[in-house]
Amino acid sequence: MIFRHIDDKRADLSLARTCAMFGVSTSGFYAWKRREPSQRQLDDMVFLVHIRSQFSLSRETYGSPRMHAELREDGHSIGRHRVAQMMRENGLKALQKRRFKKTTDSEHGGPVAPNVLDQDFSAEQANEKWGADISYIWTAEGWLYLAIVVDLFSRRIVGWATSDRMKKDLALTALKRALAVRQPASGIIHHSDRGSQYCSGDYRKLLADHKIVASMSGKGNCYDNAMVETVFKTIKSELIWRTAWQSRSQAHIAIGRYIDGFYNPVRRHSALGYKSPCRFEAEAA
Repeated sequence: MIFRHIDDKRADLSLARTCAMFGVSTSGFYAWKRREPSQRQLDDMVFLVHIRSQFSLSRETYGSPRMHAELREDGHSIGRHRVAQMMRENGLKALQKRRFKKTTDSEHGGPVAPNVLDQDFSAEQANEKWGADISYIWTAEGWLYLAIVVDLFSRRIVGWATSDRMKKDLALTALKRALAVRQPASGIIHHSDRGSQYCSGDYRKLLADHKIVASMSGKGNCYDNAMVETVFKTIKSELIWRTAWQSRSQAHIAIGRYIDGFYNPVRRHSALGYKSPCRFEAEAA
């Protein structure tokens, strides 16, 4: 609206000059200022309070689709386009993802499992298919490595671990935590890349002891483990890239809070019908 724009510009230009620029009268402006707000304007003020609150709780990562799902679930009758417009007008722009760089040590000569998964990331239930991978975070103390195990059914991170060294114990710790938390039945597929950590004797033995089927990506094919890499992209764009980490300990604590306090129980995923992994699993069960 012209009068609202004029009101915003009053601090920079005189009212008479601003009104003249837009071809309206000052009396018209004052009449607009005295006018009672419409019901839609009152509703917008209420919606904006909720939008700002949820935007902050989401770590400024929710765009209009997730925000719309959040408001609708809270009982607010509002359209997605209206949510998008309000966020745009109030400068609430979700953080953009940055490109992800991945490295894998596959030149180790160890035994490699066949690609059982074959890029079929669908699953009918929890604990049917798991994906595992390792990534890294730069801190002022040096690199911190993060290993995760993801349930492909719900995208829930069921096991994770960090270390200052990218050795086999890192991946083993994440897998052991996943096994302790989920206690899966035999026959589950575990997919990873060809990294030396996943080809180690201890790792393969742990999978065999729990009767888990090992699956590995084709050589140099990043798409074979795409879902887990997508999870890493989410973690990095919503947490890692936003902070200059001073220590590995600081990053480790923040990662734990993010995964256990936000990503698994709260964060809405478009692929899950804008539900969190925990809720998606609970409703499926």
